[in-house]
Amino acid sequence: MNLASACAALAIAVAVSPAAAQNVKVTPIGSHPGELCANDRALILEDPSGVRILYDAGHTLTGADDPRLGAVHAVLVSHAHGDHIGDQKLKAVGAGECANAERVSAAPNSMTAEVAAAKSAAIVTNAEMSAFLARKVQAMVGKPVGPCPQAAGVTAVPVAAPCRSNTHLGGTFTAKTAAAAQGVEITLVYASHANNVPLSLLTEAQRTILAPDDTSIALGPPVGYVVRFTNGLVAYLSGDTGIHTEMKTVVNEYHHAHLAVLNFGATALSTTAGVHAMNELVRPAAVILSHVNEAATEGGKLRPGTRTATLAKQLKAPAHLAVSGRTMEFDGKGKCVAGC
Repeated sequence: MNLASACAALAIAVAVSPAAAQNVKVTPIGSHPGELCANDRALILEDPSGVRILYDAGHTLTGADDPRLGAVHAVLVSHAHGDHIGDQKLKAVGAGECANAERVSAAPNSMTAEVAAAKSAAIVTNAEMSAFLARKVQAMVGKPVGPCPQAAGVTAVPVAAPCRSNTHLGGTFTAKTAAAAQGVEITLVYASHANNVPLSLLTEAQRTILAPDDTSIALGPPVGYVVRFTNGLVAYLSGDTGIHTEMKTVVNEYHHAHLAVLNFGATALSTTAGVHAMNELVRPAAVILSHVNEAATEGGKLRPGTRTATLAKQLKAPAHLAVSGRTMEFDGKGKCVAGC
């Protein structure tokens, strides 16, 4: 390469690098590499400032030492159902079928608590769930897990020890790295769902009381999240939810979400409701489809005839699949600029 070519290449690299650095990265962690499978829930969201968030650990981590995790500064859990809080873990990456991954118990701790303990992360969810998980983490680390330290309403990450957000529905938790000019704002928003914790994660005394009635306890309200990243991107993480009016009034009209991560579980959201929620209520620039409860892909491609394919076809915004291990990058307006 001659000097002129080298200078031109350097100029291009300098011009491209700052733009690339301003993208939010979203990486699904599923049961089978390169696929979107029935049990897949977990996502890693990485802000340009370096803040890294795990959303709904679920059943597809092999453990807190799963090498796909990397650093985790905040752990989000939308509700206490086992496939979200993580009452089971993946036996091995690729174990079982895409339609039904092979899992083993993660009781009594849960994968959410194990990750928070191992990564010294902030637990960001409603006050009841965060207190419940904090007690699990305390049992593992041998120290009480209190509210996250704040200065002017902001928590500096990484935190020195696991902590809990103590946030209520509608509240905001802000995480900021030392070098960043601003933090990532994580707001808890309404979700229409149940929030009962699996019996396997309760104490023996509680199980003895509740088992005869085949019921459990609810840990406050289930939640979704609106995450405002430092590049301007506003992402709506729906959690498990039926359709509700706050998708329009709060998520769209107040927060102006650009990107929606839609949990498309058949027991909470019909195809028609999912289409209406995205096209008419939230109206994002792009949608990531997750929690599809089916083997949605084969060879990384969407399988025709699936619920996922039916929904994706009817969405006005581009639909992106939460394919395990495939990192998607989004700009500040919700446009996928790489990996989709």
